[in-house]
Amino acid sequence: MTMRHVRTMRRAGAAALLSAALTFSLAACGGDGGGSESKEPASTTPQQSKGGDKGTTSPDSVPREPIATVKGDGGLELSVFAAKRDDGGFLTVDGEFKNTGSAGFSVPVSWYGLEQDVAATGHSFAGMTLVDSQGRKRYYVLRDTDNRPLTTYAYDGYIKPGQSLTFFAQFPAPPQTTTKLGLQFPGFPSASIELS
Repeated sequence: MTMRHVRTMRRAGAAALLSAALTFSLAACGGDGGGSESKEPASTTPQQSKGGDKGTTSPDSVPREPIATVKGDGGLELSVFAAKRDDGGFLTVDGEFKNTGSAGFSVPVSWYGLEQDVAATGHSFAGMTLVDSQGRKRYYVLRDTDNRPLTTYAYDGYIKPGQSLTFFAQFPAPPQTTTKLGLQFPGFPSASIELS
């Protein structure tokens, strides 16, 4: 076998390894469980759903009961549907913002968090934190290797009356002994959520 063939085989092996690693990373960080690369949910009204997009509701979907709901500024309502521990040591929070007011709501900059690198991502939920009052710890939204927050981002920054915006956010998982956390988000009172 010539050196040229060896180099070609090495390149092919490296490309296959890189492709497998990238596929695994997308599956691990996707957060939508369906293998889709969708990073943003669409802002939709319940009547106008787009099946298949993360963040929308379809007529066939079963309505979920929130584990916590709080009302915030401008007629906005924050509902949390789940806070689940993952095998990899993460905690994923799924929820929805709904504009129950009569006027449109422009997403404030405080929702993105204060870090300059994260702010460059644009609209996100990096300002969300979880507080363990018994353990005296605060958990922030995780970042990937490019410093992007592991949360829904690049969504439309304007929520019309009656529209909903679903989200997910990943945090480091607290110890197994912790069963309740306080979810804090700018413009809303703290919401107590139970972990599953």
